[in-house]
Amino acid sequence: MVEDAARRAANLALEKVESLDKTGAQRLIEHGDEFETAIAELVVAKTRELSLSNQFANEEVPSNYGYLSGYKKPKGMTEQTNLLRQLFPGIGFADEQLATRDLPKGAEGYFAIPRWETLAPTYGEAVQKVLDMIKKTRNGKLYNYCEGKLGPQYLRQHAKTSKAFQVLGDQQKGYDILVVPCQFGLRHRGRSVRRAREVMIASEFALGAFANGIMILTHPERLQHDNDLWIDGGGDEFSPDAGGRFDFAPSFVFDGGRVRFDAFWVLYALDLYGSPSGFCPQK
Repeated sequence: MVEDAARRAANLALEKVESLDKTGAQRLIEHGDEFETAIAELVVAKTRELSLSNQFANEEVPSNYGYLSGYKKPKGMTEQTNLLRQLFPGIGFADEQLATRDLPKGAEGYFAIPRWETLAPTYGEAVQKVLDMIKKTRNGKLYNYCEGKLGPQYLRQHAKTSKAFQVLGDQQKGYDILVVPCQFGLRHRGRSVRRAREVMIASEFALGAFANGIMILTHPERLQHDNDLWIDGGGDEFSPDAGGRFDFAPSFVFDGGRVRFDAFWVLYALDLYGSPSGFCPQK
């Protein structure tokens, strides 16, 4: 991996060098040792940053919040997929036999999560459809604090999450609904979004607004009580002012008898929040 990264970096550097004029190229040659040292230091620093698991270790707090509304584990796969086809007519099927496999460590069960592309042409539009359906199924009791802010300049999937769903989609070709081993937030309760992302194992990825919303639709009992563990969406990145800094993440909470959809800084560590996650089986 390091060798591949070095080759790509060398090719990019060579492109830049070839674009230099004669004077610029000569100056670079004169500072060759300094250039090599700078590149080496950058590689070492980035390697250390990406390999550490204790980043943001101070962004954890004790939490006793849990599942208080009746949710214990996911419903059967057939029940989930049938419900999704009722809510979103036109959605196809899932490879339900996958739900008979042994669960990865950390997962609570298998969840049915449609490919977002089956609902809308863009991710934000798919999230909006899910929010609209939650509001409908809860008799209007949903408030969207991010109304009008679901375009790509505001909301996008986190890179690891996007890649994981791409892999799952490739593994389950021909099916609209993916069968995904997940946990609903308890595993990372009390952690900030970025701390939760940091401690997730290699095959684990945070879930965003679309997946979390789908899971709430198929398991409405998960979020019915003010003291339920609320839901962070670390699988997404949110920019509240569309200014290019995606340092917020969307969330679902239950407060005052209704669901609220909002977004908060990824560095907040609160005991009443937990980050759901999925697991991408490796072949």
